[in-house]
Amino acid sequence: MCALLVTGTALTGCGEKDPDEGTNGVGRLPAEKIQAKTRKAAEAAEAVRLHGTVVTSGRTYTLDMRLKSDGGTGAVTAKGMKFQLMRAGKDLFLKADAGFWSHADGEGGSGGADAAAVEKLSGKYVKVPQGDPSYKKFSGFTDMDLLLDGLLTLHGELATDGHHEQAGVPVIRITGDKGSGGTLDVSLEGTPYPLRLVRAGSAGTLSFSDWGREFALKKPAGDEILDYGRQLPTS
Repeated sequence: MCALLVTGTALTGCGEKDPDEGTNGVGRLPAEKIQAKTRKAAEAAEAVRLHGTVVTSGRTYTLDMRLKSDGGTGAVTAKGMKFQLMRAGKDLFLKADAGFWSHADGEGGSGGADAAAVEKLSGKYVKVPQGDPSYKKFSGFTDMDLLLDGLLTLHGELATDGHHEQAGVPVIRITGDKGSGGTLDVSLEGTPYPLRLVRAGSAGTLSFSDWGREFALKKPAGDEILDYGRQLPTS
Protein backbone atom coordinates (compact mmCIF):
# COMPACT_ATOMS: atom_id res chain seq x y z
CA MET A 1 0.00 0.00 0.00
CA CYS A 2 1.29 3.44 -0.90
CA ALA A 3 2.44 5.37 2.20
CA LEU A 4 1.76 9.04 2.81
CA LEU A 5 4.72 11.38 2.93
CA VAL A 6 4.61 14.23 5.43
CA THR A 7 5.81 17.45 3.80
CA GLY A 8 5.70 20.43 6.17
CA THR A 9 2.07 20.70 7.14
CA ALA A 10 0.82 18.92 4.01
CA LEU A 11 0.29 15.23 3.36
CA THR A 12 1.42 14.20 -0.08
CA GLY A 13 0.32 10.86 -1.45
CA CYS A 14 2.74 8.57 -3.25
CA GLY A 15 3.03 9.66 -6.85
CA GLU A 16 1.60 13.13 -6.17
CA LYS A 17 3.94 16.06 -6.68
CA ASP A 18 4.47 18.37 -3.73
CA PRO A 19 3.67 21.88 -5.12
CA ASP A 20 6.17 23.42 -2.69
CA GLU A 21 9.07 21.18 -3.62
CA GLY A 22 11.93 23.26 -4.96
CA THR A 23 10.26 26.56 -4.01
CA ASN A 24 11.22 29.15 -1.40
CA GLY A 25 8.94 27.32 1.05
CA VAL A 26 6.51 30.12 1.93
CA GLY A 27 3.65 28.09 0.46
CA ARG A 28 3.86 25.81 3.49
CA LEU A 29 3.33 28.69 5.92
CA PRO A 30 0.05 30.01 7.34
CA ALA A 31 -1.37 33.06 5.57
CA GLU A 32 -0.38 35.51 8.34
CA LYS A 33 3.28 34.51 8.08
CA ILE A 34 3.20 34.65 4.27
CA GLN A 35 1.85 38.19 4.42
CA ALA A 36 4.50 39.21 6.96
CA LYS A 37 7.28 37.78 4.82
CA THR A 38 6.09 39.36 1.57
CA ARG A 39 5.66 42.78 3.21
CA LYS A 40 9.17 42.53 4.66
CA ALA A 41 10.55 41.59 1.23
CA ALA A 42 8.76 44.51 -0.43
CA GLU A 43 9.96 46.98 2.21
CA ALA A 44 13.58 45.84 1.75
CA ALA A 45 13.51 46.08 -2.07
CA GLU A 46 15.35 49.01 -3.65
CA ALA A 47 13.01 49.34 -6.64
CA VAL A 48 9.84 48.00 -8.22
CA ARG A 49 7.60 48.45 -11.22
CA LEU A 50 3.85 48.46 -10.68
CA HIS A 51 1.13 48.61 -13.29
CA GLY A 52 -2.62 48.26 -13.21
CA THR A 53 -5.55 50.17 -11.79
CA VAL A 54 -6.29 51.88 -8.50
CA VAL A 55 -9.73 53.20 -7.58
CA THR A 56 -9.76 55.99 -5.01
CA SER A 57 -12.43 58.54 -4.12
CA GLY A 58 -14.58 57.13 -6.90
CA ARG A 59 -11.96 57.77 -9.59
CA THR A 60 -10.01 55.10 -11.47
CA TYR A 61 -6.32 55.64 -12.15
CA THR A 62 -4.31 53.42 -14.48
CA LEU A 63 -0.68 53.33 -13.40
CA ASP A 64 2.55 52.21 -15.01
CA MET A 65 5.25 53.39 -12.62
CA ARG A 66 8.85 52.51 -11.79
CA LEU A 67 9.65 53.42 -8.22
CA LYS A 68 12.50 53.53 -5.76
CA SER A 69 13.19 55.18 -2.42
CA ASP A 70 14.12 58.62 -3.77
CA GLY A 71 11.49 58.97 -6.47
CA GLY A 72 9.84 57.43 -9.48
CA THR A 73 8.80 57.85 -13.07
CA GLY A 74 6.00 56.65 -15.30
CA ALA A 75 2.54 57.27 -16.68
CA VAL A 76 -0.87 57.80 -15.08
CA THR A 77 -4.20 57.78 -16.91
CA ALA A 78 -7.41 59.17 -15.43
CA LYS A 79 -10.72 59.91 -17.15
CA GLY A 80 -9.14 59.08 -20.48
CA MET A 81 -6.31 61.59 -20.01
CA LYS A 82 -2.72 60.39 -19.77
CA PHE A 83 0.12 62.29 -18.15
CA GLN A 84 3.73 61.58 -17.23
CA LEU A 85 5.15 61.97 -13.75
CA MET A 86 8.78 62.11 -12.65
CA ARG A 87 10.07 62.80 -9.17
CA ALA A 88 13.72 62.95 -8.15
CA GLY A 89 14.09 63.76 -4.48
CA LYS A 90 11.66 66.59 -3.77
CA ASP A 91 11.49 67.82 -7.36
CA LEU A 92 8.25 66.71 -9.03
CA PHE A 93 7.57 67.17 -12.75
CA LEU A 94 4.36 66.59 -14.71
CA LYS A 95 4.13 66.36 -18.50
CA ALA A 96 0.84 66.29 -20.42
CA ASP A 97 -0.68 67.32 -23.73
CA ALA A 98 -3.13 70.14 -24.45
CA GLY A 99 -6.14 67.91 -23.81
CA PHE A 100 -5.09 67.37 -20.21
CA TRP A 101 -4.50 71.05 -19.45
CA SER A 102 -7.62 72.31 -21.18
CA HIS A 103 -10.03 69.67 -19.85
CA ALA A 104 -13.23 71.36 -18.73
CA ASP A 105 -13.21 69.81 -15.27
CA GLY A 106 -9.45 69.93 -14.80
CA GLU A 107 -7.86 66.70 -13.51
CA GLY A 108 -8.31 68.14 -10.05
CA GLY A 109 -11.60 69.88 -10.70
CA SER A 110 -10.58 73.51 -11.14
CA GLY A 111 -11.92 74.10 -14.64
CA GLY A 112 -8.70 73.73 -16.63
CA ALA A 113 -6.29 76.34 -17.97
CA ASP A 114 -7.01 79.15 -20.41
CA ALA A 115 -5.84 78.94 -24.03
CA ALA A 116 -2.61 80.86 -23.46
CA ALA A 117 -1.65 78.70 -20.51
CA VAL A 118 -2.52 75.51 -22.41
CA GLU A 119 -0.15 76.44 -25.22
CA LYS A 120 2.56 77.23 -22.69
CA LEU A 121 2.11 74.03 -20.66
CA SER A 122 1.49 71.47 -23.39
CA GLY A 123 4.32 69.00 -23.96
CA LYS A 124 6.55 70.50 -21.28
CA TYR A 125 7.72 69.05 -17.99
CA VAL A 126 6.01 71.37 -15.56
CA LYS A 127 7.71 71.66 -12.19
CA VAL A 128 5.01 71.29 -9.55
CA PRO A 129 5.47 73.75 -6.64
CA GLN A 130 5.74 71.92 -3.31
CA GLY A 131 3.11 74.21 -1.82
CA ASP A 132 0.61 73.44 -4.56
CA PRO A 133 -2.23 71.03 -3.62
CA SER A 134 -1.34 69.03 -6.74
CA TYR A 135 2.08 68.25 -5.32
CA LYS A 136 0.78 66.01 -2.55
CA LYS A 137 -1.75 64.39 -4.84
CA PHE A 138 0.61 63.55 -7.70
CA SER A 139 3.77 62.88 -5.69
CA GLY A 140 1.92 60.03 -3.99
CA PHE A 141 2.02 58.12 -7.28
CA THR A 142 5.84 58.35 -7.18
CA ASP A 143 6.32 57.38 -3.52
CA MET A 144 7.30 53.72 -3.31
CA ASP A 145 6.99 53.39 0.47
CA LEU A 146 3.66 55.21 0.62
CA LEU A 147 2.12 53.22 -2.22
CA LEU A 148 3.27 49.82 -1.00
CA ASP A 149 2.25 50.51 2.57
CA GLY A 150 -1.23 51.53 1.44
CA LEU A 151 -1.69 48.83 -1.17
CA LEU A 152 -0.25 45.63 0.29
CA THR A 153 -3.04 45.23 2.81
CA LEU A 154 -5.71 42.54 2.91
CA HIS A 155 -8.79 43.07 5.03
CA GLY A 156 -10.46 40.54 7.28
CA GLU A 157 -9.45 37.02 8.20
CA LEU A 158 -6.45 35.77 6.22
CA ALA A 159 -6.28 32.37 4.53
CA THR A 160 -4.37 30.64 1.75
CA ASP A 161 -6.14 29.90 -1.51
CA GLY A 162 -3.93 27.41 -3.30
CA HIS A 163 -1.04 27.46 -5.72
CA HIS A 164 -1.32 29.50 -8.91
CA GLU A 165 0.91 31.09 -11.55
CA GLN A 166 1.63 34.69 -12.53
CA ALA A 167 3.62 35.44 -15.72
CA GLY A 168 5.15 31.98 -15.58
CA VAL A 169 6.10 32.25 -11.90
CA PRO A 170 4.52 29.89 -9.36
CA VAL A 171 2.75 31.76 -6.56
CA ILE A 172 0.83 31.09 -3.38
CA ARG A 173 -2.38 33.10 -3.07
CA ILE A 174 -3.54 34.56 0.20
CA THR A 175 -6.96 36.12 0.72
CA GLY A 176 -8.78 38.36 3.15
CA ASP A 177 -12.28 37.21 4.10
CA LYS A 178 -12.30 34.55 1.37
CA GLY A 179 -11.46 37.14 -1.29
CA SER A 180 -13.89 39.91 -0.41
CA GLY A 181 -11.05 41.57 1.53
CA GLY A 182 -8.66 41.27 -1.41
CA THR A 183 -6.21 38.67 -2.75
CA LEU A 184 -2.43 38.72 -3.00
CA ASP A 185 -0.22 36.39 -5.05
CA VAL A 186 3.23 35.83 -3.54
CA SER A 187 6.19 34.46 -5.49
CA LEU A 188 7.34 30.94 -4.69
CA GLU A 189 10.61 31.54 -6.56
CA GLY A 190 13.50 33.26 -4.81
CA THR A 191 12.50 36.17 -2.60
CA PRO A 192 8.78 36.02 -1.73
CA TYR A 193 7.82 39.27 -3.42
CA PRO A 194 4.17 40.16 -4.02
CA LEU A 195 3.37 39.78 -7.73
CA ARG A 196 -0.33 40.54 -8.08
CA LEU A 197 -2.87 42.28 -5.88
CA VAL A 198 -6.65 42.40 -6.27
CA ARG A 199 -7.86 45.09 -3.90
CA ALA A 200 -10.93 44.75 -1.73
CA GLY A 201 -14.17 46.33 -2.86
CA SER A 202 -13.30 46.30 -6.57
CA ALA A 203 -10.74 49.03 -5.83
CA GLY A 204 -8.32 47.94 -8.55
CA THR A 205 -5.83 45.28 -9.61
CA LEU A 206 -2.07 45.76 -9.69
CA SER A 207 0.86 43.68 -10.88
CA PHE A 208 4.36 44.05 -9.46
CA SER A 209 7.59 43.23 -11.30
CA ASP A 210 11.27 44.19 -11.60
CA TRP A 211 11.73 43.97 -7.85
CA GLY A 212 15.19 45.30 -6.95
CA ARG A 213 16.03 46.25 -10.53
CA GLU A 214 17.84 49.58 -10.41
CA PHE A 215 17.03 52.37 -12.85
CA ALA A 216 18.24 55.94 -13.30
CA LEU A 217 16.17 58.91 -12.23
CA LYS A 218 17.30 61.71 -14.51
CA LYS A 219 15.69 65.11 -14.33
CA PRO A 220 14.46 66.57 -17.64
CA ALA A 221 16.83 68.89 -19.50
CA GLY A 222 16.50 72.58 -18.74
CA ASP A 223 14.85 73.43 -22.05
CA GLU A 224 12.19 70.76 -21.40
CA ILE A 225 11.15 72.23 -18.04
CA LEU A 226 8.61 74.94 -17.42
CA ASP A 227 8.45 76.49 -13.96
CA TYR A 228 4.83 77.58 -13.89
CA GLY A 229 5.50 79.74 -10.85
CA ARG A 230 2.00 79.66 -9.38
CA GLN A 231 -0.82 77.23 -8.58
CA LEU A 232 -1.32 74.72 -11.37
CA PRO A 233 -4.64 74.61 -13.24
CA THR A 234 -5.06 70.97 -12.16
CA SER A 235 -4.98 71.64 -8.42
